[in-house]
Amino acid sequence: MHRFYIAPHSWRPDRLTLDGPEAHHAENVLRMKAGDRVTVFNGLGVEVLAEIAAFTKQGAELRTIQSHTTPPLPCAITLAQAVPKGKNMDLIVEKATELGAVGIAPLLSERTVVQTSSSEGERKALKWQRVAIEAAKQCGQNWLPKVEKPRTPKDFFSSAGPFDLMLIASLQPGALAIKRVLGEVLVKPSKVLIMVGPEGDFTPAEISLAISSGCRPVTLGPIILRTETAAIYCLSVLSHELLVEG
Repeated sequence: MHRFYIAPHSWRPDRLTLDGPEAHHAENVLRMKAGDRVTVFNGLGVEVLAEIAAFTKQGAELRTIQSHTTPPLPCAITLAQAVPKGKNMDLIVEKATELGAVGIAPLLSERTVVQTSSSEGERKALKWQRVAIEAAKQCGQNWLPKVEKPRTPKDFFSSAGPFDLMLIASLQPGALAIKRVLGEVLVKPSKVLIMVGPEGDFTPAEISLAISSGCRPVTLGPIILRTETAAIYCLSVLSHELLVEG
């Protein structure tokens, strides 16, 4: 069944309506008609099975059939990711959404090839948020991660947190395996930060900043991973260890 997103500010349980691109996609791309059933979600855990009542100039009016609320995951994981070149950030946002991240903080490291102005950063954040929405529609995720504007690690730490556990993927000697670090935590964390650097890793100064801010360096094994692979690896391990019951 086709899934559509209705933003929280437009979510009115007594009168759900698809508008803008979502209505256009339903009517003009999918060729849906009155009486067809759809699933809509608001990114805050609520999902509704609905029937299209009518298409109007304002959009597609829906008739609610059944409502369901998905509880939040037991651990809120935030990915602070150095922005890679090309479209790899789109891939990272997509996979982070599928793996249950609640927040994505793009970072402009000193070694980040891509640098942006404030206005460009806002445009990129909106683009990546749309990527997250599409990923959530595809994978059945009812909780939508918030994608922040790109900023430097220093700016990120000035307003980040609080977190129960803060990790940074590192190529430096002395970094421990994620599972070992998690095994040393006495109380299961409810809010976790994982930082992933650019190709070539964060600079020593950035790693020192992260450690002084409370991050623990973790190794991803003997093989040096591409940054997008490292992000998926970290989120997969944390998802398995912190989000999967049993």
